Amino acid sequence: MIKLLLFSLLVITLAAPVHPNTAKIYVWRNENGVLVFSDSPRAGAVEVKTKPGNIIQSSTSVETKVLDITPQKIIEKYEIVINTPKNNATIRDNTGSIYIGGGIKPRFKSGLEVQLLLDGKPHQNPQKHSMFSLRNVDRGEHKIKMLLLDEEGKVIASSASVTFYMHRASAN
Repeated sequence: MIKLLLFSLLVITLAAPVHPNTAKIYVWRNENGVLVFSDSPRAGAVEVKTKPGNIIQSSTSVETKVLDITPQKIIEKYEIVINTPKNNATIRDNTGSIYIGGGIKPRFKSGLEVQLLLDGKPHQNPQKHSMFSLRNVDRGEHKIKMLLLDEEGKVIASSASVTFYMHRASAN
């Protein structure tokens, strides 16, 4: 008797048509700012309201052999710039101190590091932000550049070189 009841329930369930209004669509923006549509809800997702008649039912099957379903690696293109000091700026500081500030686009991601080059040589170790404070910089012309490094230490972006002039009073 139970087998007959279960078989009857299975047949009724499979025979009942799925009404298009029961399917829900959700939309959200992923970490790259791209809109994502799905039939599965997720935190921050908004349900899309559809009008009756917006559902298209295909009578033919879709040929999937021509679809490229191999995963594509997303390559993020980063840009790093030196905001301060400006190119060809003169810094007047008798202690030889200078503040260097940079900017990174898109938003700085965890695992990335910034290496400052002073006159073509690495200044200290790479760090997790783009602000540097240098002390006791010699008088004269200097060139700085910032390198953005990925998790493996590979350079993924570099800034334009900036020239500045350190002016310190001399003790003659």
